[in-house]
Amino acid sequence: MKTYRLLAGSAAIVAAVGLTACGGSDPDGSSGTVGVDVWLMRDSITEEFSDAVAADYEKRHPGVDVRIQIQEWNGIGEKVTAALASNDAPDVIEVGNTQVAQYAASGGVRDLSDRVDDLGGADWLPGLAEPGRIDGRQYGIPYYAANRVVIYRTDLFEQAGIEEPPKTRDQWLDVTERLNRGGVQGIYLPGQNWYLLAGLIWDEGGDLAVRDGEEWKGALDTPQALAAMDYYRRLQALGEGPKDSDEAEPPQVDIVAKGDVAQVVAVPGGAKLIEEANPELKGKLGFFPVPGPTGAEPGAVFTGGSDLIIPEASGRPDEAYDFVRLLTGDRWQKKLATTMSYVPNRTTLAGVLDDDPGAAAMAAAAANGRATPNSPHWAAVEADNPIKEFQTRVLTGKDPREAAEEASADITEALGG
Repeated sequence: MKTYRLLAGSAAIVAAVGLTACGGSDPDGSSGTVGVDVWLMRDSITEEFSDAVAADYEKRHPGVDVRIQIQEWNGIGEKVTAALASNDAPDVIEVGNTQVAQYAASGGVRDLSDRVDDLGGADWLPGLAEPGRIDGRQYGIPYYAANRVVIYRTDLFEQAGIEEPPKTRDQWLDVTERLNRGGVQGIYLPGQNWYLLAGLIWDEGGDLAVRDGEEWKGALDTPQALAAMDYYRRLQALGEGPKDSDEAEPPQVDIVAKGDVAQVVAVPGGAKLIEEANPELKGKLGFFPVPGPTGAEPGAVFTGGSDLIIPEASGRPDEAYDFVRLLTGDRWQKKLATTMSYVPNRTTLAGVLDDDPGAAAMAAAAANGRATPNSPHWAAVEADNPIKEFQTRVLTGKDPREAAEEASADITEALGG
């Protein structure tokens, strides 16, 4: 009898009875099997997907039961940290790609550098691979990605005589200016979309923070970051987005659903929410990657998503690795991408999303994706985000260099510099 279940999820998911939260073997030792405990995050996979991948693994590994537990994002940092410090950790844990550094700093995560080639690491998305690599060692194995694209009104583009989406930044400004008339906002861009700003900074050759020896320092006061912020200012002015808030306040989906917005930067799933709020827009929304400086490739984007780690305390490290290898391999990456509309972990698999326009645009952008600086203290920056305050201050008339110097000092302090 199978012992794996999804241990949390929708109301239809039934918790397994009698299983410990972690640990490597059958609780009473009576079944003659060993257990591999896996923590995956809410909305990472469906129950059907979980059952199928567990069944595939067990078929390949007779005598091994996979026990998948779905975890909530709220409070997961403390829970994972405690698990890594214990002697009874799960065998595989899904973590946010930007969280790998803080977990690796604890010393409780297994170094998988010698497995990179076996896992197809040459083709990994940089926005998943780079934050999983700390001081040259690979702790996090890329699982899946998601990132922002431009959702646009195809009918408004047509009415303005725009035949195709822009490919370069200059074209994007020109197109947006042409759209920004007659009661239409060329773009709805709130002032504190720091994810978009980060991509612009990376395209300029800058970063949010840089490592200086053993310390990290804020880098918003560099010429590259200032140039990116100036572009952001010009783009943001071609709409009516608030200068002092982000995408959530007010919810940008609600603003776009009113029908007078030509473009918005969001994950592709935002289009479905817009259509649900205003069914008249169904069939009128398209997607394109954030344009890059030259058009040779899409603009850099912040890559969200997850990596998989194996705790040092895993009682079944070989079985755990085999599970990671299966879940991040071609077969299940393709199924994950088409089931959940996520970007698979390798650039060579992006074609599986060609029939999903939103996900295809996301995958094209992900090839040029990045993640936040992999300092173990980066979470402290986001907790009281000085990047957002920097954006608002510039957009409301503050001297950009002065605002950038203050924000960079705040980032440096948050990173322990």
